[in-house]
Amino acid sequence: MQRRMDGTVNFYRGWDQYKTGFGIAAGEYWLGLESLFHLTLRKRYELLVDMEDFEGNKAFARYSSFSIDPESYGYTLHVSGFTDGGAGDSLSYHNGQKFSTFDKDQDSSTGNCARSHLGAFWYSNCYQANLNGVYRWGADSTVNYVGVDWFRWKGNNYSLKTISMKIRPVL
Repeated sequence: MQRRMDGTVNFYRGWDQYKTGFGIAAGEYWLGLESLFHLTLRKRYELLVDMEDFEGNKAFARYSSFSIDPESYGYTLHVSGFTDGGAGDSLSYHNGQKFSTFDKDQDSSTGNCARSHLGAFWYSNCYQANLNGVYRWGADSTVNYVGVDWFRWKGNNYSLKTISMKIRPVL
């Protein structure tokens, strides 16, 4: 449903593009919120988040249940059943949150998390995972909290080399 690997696709996009999807499946892409809603509507899905840092270390986080609500409910995220693959749990913090972009602020913060962190996600106040942030190259604190971050593994100022969110039906 999502892949970051080389920074060739700009993920700082508006609501309409996150709703319909963008990029190409062989490279960097976002499947689209509307497609995700329809996929997870009638079947149970699990989520795997795979990641790698710039030193070649790999980790993952698995969630036994993943779904999102329809647009009329803000594409609210439902995620549970965490299993640690070395990455720690940075996504449960976002459970129950609506999706936010710079042009549609639905987060729990008084500000706009998508604008201040140059991304789009199920922000709360604001994030522990910023998978659609700015692609940067590893540790970088020149501009804080804007990278492709997974807080529980590398903190908020280490932008990951690769990260992908994959869903599959639970049998």
